[in-house]
Amino acid sequence: MNDDTIAAIATPPGQGAIALIRVSGTRARGIAEEVFSRRVTTPRLQVFGTVADADGQVIDEVLLTWFQAPHSYTGEDTLEISCHGGLLVTQKVLERVLEAGARPAEAGEFSQRAFLNGKMDLTQAEAVMDLISAQTDLALKAAHEQLSGRLGNALTQLREDLIGIVAHVEAYIDFPEEDIDPETGEALLGRIDAVRKTIDQLLATADQGRILREGVRTVICGAPNVGKSSLLNVLLGFDRAIVSDTAGTTRDTIEEVINLRGIPLRLIDTAGVRESEDLIEREGISRTQAQIANAELVLEMVDVSAPKSGAGSEEIAASIPPGTHHLRLLNKIDRGEHEEWAGAEGVRLSCTEKQGIDTLTEAIFAKLGGPGANWGADLVAINARHKRCLARAAEDLANARQRLAGGESPEFTALELRSALDAIGEVVGKTDVEEILGEIFSTFCIGK
Repeated sequence: MNDDTIAAIATPPGQGAIALIRVSGTRARGIAEEVFSRRVTTPRLQVFGTVADADGQVIDEVLLTWFQAPHSYTGEDTLEISCHGGLLVTQKVLERVLEAGARPAEAGEFSQRAFLNGKMDLTQAEAVMDLISAQTDLALKAAHEQLSGRLGNALTQLREDLIGIVAHVEAYIDFPEEDIDPETGEALLGRIDAVRKTIDQLLATADQGRILREGVRTVICGAPNVGKSSLLNVLLGFDRAIVSDTAGTTRDTIEEVINLRGIPLRLIDTAGVRESEDLIEREGISRTQAQIANAELVLEMVDVSAPKSGAGSEEIAASIPPGTHHLRLLNKIDRGEHEEWAGAEGVRLSCTEKQGIDTLTEAIFAKLGGPGANWGADLVAINARHKRCLARAAEDLANARQRLAGGESPEFTALELRSALDAIGEVVGKTDVEEILGEIFSTFCIGK
């Protein structure tokens, strides 16, 4: 299938000023000669002309650019046809290209060919999709860092260091007559520990990577009429949820995404937790409890102007799983603080007066940062696939170190080191990875 010439619309579905159709493969230039009104001879030069159907009827006026292999995104001869962005005209141009000998591209097939042709490693290919789906500036920055090869270079260096260790151990096994130093002492253990330390540093970024790609599931909860919907509206910057003095107004969950200093928060406004005989409200409360159980960050709101009794804190605390980030928000400080809340810990704010919102932002950012978190200039964040591979490599290296320190046969140490080497190579595609290519590139959009 890699010998086929593929084509797809590379711009999003819908109507716009311009649409882009991408063609890649050995027949790309021949297709240009068949469907385009002008001869294309100069790579990377946009040429104005028309695309006509098989009967010579003009479909559209377009700009066509030819990228000559290997100087293209995929490493193959590639065409980019910029046509008018109407749904019908774009489809007609694509159909003409397919008639001329291309086939429809699968999801992610252009990036897959770029990987197979050595234009990028797997981490860079995955970064393309991260770049497209980024919702915040930090997510965009992390995707750029990965696309530039920062993660791939770090893993390539890791792999080279490990190859050196493997080569030394295997040379000792295979050529005993050469008197090769087995280096079974502290020096070799130190080299293994250095590789493990780097792997551990990369594994520590997994949570940050998941947050940047998926967002933090943040549940706003509390008793009825404490200001949950008001907080959602304040954080969003517009009125998304209905706000009323009537308790129980919110009966279903509302979900929106905000950008908090580059970190995407998936805010979920929920129904107030209380005893109720209303079947619909009870269903809403049940959904609230389910959302809390699956939350990564719980913003528990209370009315600081009212007594503690009825705040619902006990019921909410019982629903929060261990390890979930939890912040108590003491709302309605503009109405005065009830004596029972004196000295209570929490973020004091007023959604009505928009007081304390900056303090809340600081508190959320601190909660999500945690010890060792880095949202700064050197932002590198691995994804779930990288984490699985690197965790395997770390385990293999731990086993290799144990065998080496225990004086076991070097053959067993070599096997563990080889396994670690394969796991690291799998991240960047430096090993037999046919079985994982489909999984990776199937998440891409058509035309990329």
